[in-house]
Amino acid sequence: MKFIFKLALALMVAMPAFVQAQTIEFWTTQTQSDRQKVIKALAQTFEALNPSIKVNVVPVEENDMAAQMAAASAAGKLPSIIEAGSELILAFGEENIVDLKTNNAIIRSVGKNKYFTGALDMVKAANGRDYYGVPFHGWIQGIWYRQDWFKEHGLAAPNSWNNILEAAKVLTDKSKNQYGILVGTKPETFSEQVFTHLALGNGARQFDRNGNLTFNSDEMLQTLRFYKELAQFNPPGPQTWRARDYYLQGKMGMFFYSTYIMDDLALADVAKGSLTSEHFQELTDGSFDPDLVKKTGFAPIIANTEKASYGVLVGLSVIKTNSAQAAAAKKFAEFLYQPDAYISFLHMAPGGMNPMIKGISNQSRYLNDPKGVFSTYGTKKIGDIIGGFENIKTFAIVNGKAFPQSGQITAKQIIPKMIYSVIFENVSPEAAIEKADREMKALIN
Repeated sequence: MKFIFKLALALMVAMPAFVQAQTIEFWTTQTQSDRQKVIKALAQTFEALNPSIKVNVVPVEENDMAAQMAAASAAGKLPSIIEAGSELILAFGEENIVDLKTNNAIIRSVGKNKYFTGALDMVKAANGRDYYGVPFHGWIQGIWYRQDWFKEHGLAAPNSWNNILEAAKVLTDKSKNQYGILVGTKPETFSEQVFTHLALGNGARQFDRNGNLTFNSDEMLQTLRFYKELAQFNPPGPQTWRARDYYLQGKMGMFFYSTYIMDDLALADVAKGSLTSEHFQELTDGSFDPDLVKKTGFAPIIANTEKASYGVLVGLSVIKTNSAQAAAAKKFAEFLYQPDAYISFLHMAPGGMNPMIKGISNQSRYLNDPKGVFSTYGTKKIGDIIGGFENIKTFAIVNGKAFPQSGQITAKQIIPKMIYSVIFENVSPEAAIEKADREMKALIN
């Protein structure tokens, strides 16, 4: 933490005469105690540099923020600035409680061209001009794959449907307990995340821009058929993220996962939970491969008819209060984007919190995270991973407009149940998608 205070000393200028402090309230979804210490240290450094502004840091659970925001609005005590998921920020924007003018000004101040395009789209207002928030950090999903195996077999990177299917076939050898790919097939969230990524790359959407359900489409049906084909090259039985153990033990060619896997691939202490036979009797206790990171490639962007990456974006958003608080909140946001402060924030979860600003991943201080994760990947690979935010998409956002009904559908596990029925219950893709569509309509109506 000492660098934060060194930053304050380095930037400190002659303090102005005492003025009454303007207090702003910063709601953050980083509620863990270790993360709170970092954020409060950053706030204290900002206060030292801006003695006329005081920052109250308020931890708020992501699932509670909507209710707390409604209560704060009713009481006339809205926060000045928040850190929250993009879907929440868009929802607050639709409720007309965010300060568009100030959020736009922050983006201009940081430099609009410095942000990843896909990240900006996830916080864009429905009018297509303004922004309900500013992208801050996020995680991204993609295919992690054995580059050395791909090279050996002359396979192209798994960034298209055709390439993925071809590699899954070639790299599967069930006689050696080796499988080409991992896609989720249990009726749970992981399956939906993988399916969504493939569907977005085929131009399939859950809703159109007017909020009409468009799930039962040719594009979605094609995705479900393709998913069923890929599942043939999965480890046996219904599978979830846990089957990453096959990859860490050298028994799998590709697997879908978020950037939260980065420390498992890089650090022996973190990987040890996947190097046992505890979860899969087909696996034996394995040893950590220190070269696995070098052998591993990452394909965050997948395409069939269009390019798409999938993940979760967290942004900052200034809330409507008054001009003095808006100005103070803008200063605080700009401070958080200063490289030392920004990197400090991101290092709270290396791999889980990735920068939304281009070029940060090239900086030596960013690569020198406290756990030593990034140093094992190197600048180019980290840049390739983070570059997926250029084309990031989700079902819940269409042309900058959030559809909270998508969250209701996820909560009911309609999509993963549909996948399970096709793969394990011999339901035809056509029948399964029609049933899922009916269930979605009944739920949102």
